[in-house]
Amino acid sequence: MPARTSSSTVADVNAAGGPGPLGAGSLTSAAWRHAHLLQLGGLSDAELRTVLFRARQYAGLLREADRVVRPMIGVEQTGSVGPLEAVSSELRGRVIANLFFEDSTRTRVSFTVAARRLGAEVIDLTSVGSSVSKGETVGDTAANVSAMGVDGLVIRHRSSGACHLVVRTLAGDSEAMPERRRDPGRRICSVINAGDGRHEHPTQGLLDIFTLAESFERLGTFDLSGLTVGIVGDVGSSRVARSDIAGMTALGARVICIGPPALAPRSLTALGCEVSHDLDAVLPELDALNVLRIQFERHEVKPGEAKENQPRTASSNIIASVREYAELYAVNAPRVQRMRPHAIVMHPGPINRGVELTAEVADSRRSMVLRQVTHGVAVRMAVMSLCLNAPVS
Repeated sequence: MPARTSSSTVADVNAAGGPGPLGAGSLTSAAWRHAHLLQLGGLSDAELRTVLFRARQYAGLLREADRVVRPMIGVEQTGSVGPLEAVSSELRGRVIANLFFEDSTRTRVSFTVAARRLGAEVIDLTSVGSSVSKGETVGDTAANVSAMGVDGLVIRHRSSGACHLVVRTLAGDSEAMPERRRDPGRRICSVINAGDGRHEHPTQGLLDIFTLAESFERLGTFDLSGLTVGIVGDVGSSRVARSDIAGMTALGARVICIGPPALAPRSLTALGCEVSHDLDAVLPELDALNVLRIQFERHEVKPGEAKENQPRTASSNIIASVREYAELYAVNAPRVQRMRPHAIVMHPGPINRGVELTAEVADSRRSMVLRQVTHGVAVRMAVMSLCLNAPVS
């Protein structure tokens, strides 16, 4: 099925039960009733498609705005970029707070751009310079920011389950914070998981799915049946992998996790995927390969062995050596040639060039890395729109 163009997205989303024309009075899709997005695991295929259809609509609006605005601001002549204008007024008057307690570039900026494109005000807070550095818990920080009238919290944290804890805290869960009760007269503050420990990174999973569907002309249905997706690298430590597995399998894809046993343990099959320790053996089966970096910061470190401005390869016992890992699992041009002719390569970033992915492949026509980044804005617009406008139960 051919990919849809921006001229058909509004009608298509309306037909699928999505919102009407975007603006202050847009309606939330009946298939989505969640004020929070904490994970893709457990979401139905209908719920996933609701978000993806909405993202498809926003992607069309962003493309149209780009075509209209760029000639007006003289980008072709000067290379400058004009002010970040909203393409929708859906979240006008709302406030989004980015609470990032781990380093981030793409995700934090993407959420900021997405919120502003929806007309929202954005506040950025990092652990450096915040009360967290003084010993305050993430739950207390979130509760205090929410009490200021913030409508949505976008949270990244090093601990798995941190976003679930925040939701319980804000809801006044007796186990989490018995003395705090949510004011029934005030709408709940939405919580969106921007990555928590090794648990999940749901918006990255959604944008990976969107990129996959676009590449194989499946934006009309987001049906991934018949596609085989490989995820190679440090799968065991990857929250991206867990979101990809949950979302892609729910939409019909076959997912194979690949890496040495220490990075891709057989226990991952409990998530609904297959596991292989031989990348070269599965390459001919793959329609897409999502490449993950080795997360040395999540593994054992020997003091004093890490080099400045380099991945901490020498300081981790998770692999015997980077050279040996690259020989067996690095995605390079010869390996890409063994994949199916139409196959694509993805990477959630940041890329450690020369370790898990060569520069030649990262910059090749098969690489969808920058398309993933582009789609991240539309996907995060969709998530914020749906969560902040979800019906209050």
